[in-house]
Amino acid sequence: PAGLVIWLVANIQIGGVSLAEHFIQGTNSFAALFGLNGVILLAYIIAIPANEIVIPTILMLTALVTGMTNIGDGAGVMFELDSLADTENMLRQGGWTLLTAINLMLFSLLHNPCSTTIYTIYKETNSLKWTLVSTFLPIVLGFLICFFTTQIWLWLMG
Repeated sequence: PAGLVIWLVANIQIGGVSLAEHFIQGTNSFAALFGLNGVILLAYIIAIPANEIVIPTILMLTALVTGMTNIGDGAGVMFELDSLADTENMLRQGGWTLLTAINLMLFSLLHNPCSTTIYTIYKETNSLKWTLVSTFLPIVLGFLICFFTTQIWLWLMG
């Protein structure tokens, strides 16, 4: 299901712009408060069924929004870059900085569980309340850590 969602958001267009690009453009300013970007936010939403697809999804979405059409078999399709230098170039073209990378690593430590884990929490606790707490508490903590990291970074570099 996640692969289908990735393909759909990358290929369904409104006004000549994909749904993914609309979401990314609409959330970039919000995400910047946390030292992240709209690509990262969308990747985490798409990856709820399987958290292990976050990084490949980030790469696919970055290729999409930077217009890198010479990679892979099309929008929303997995690909493999030839070297770390190619990955670095792609991320830099996508507007990534050291702060973006640090905050992605921090957020990846504190983010929502995958859908199977959420379902298991519900089945084990039989409580919607604890399922919601277990799902959203890590997200809130991840955003808080990233926000404070960004503010400290900006203060030190400012």
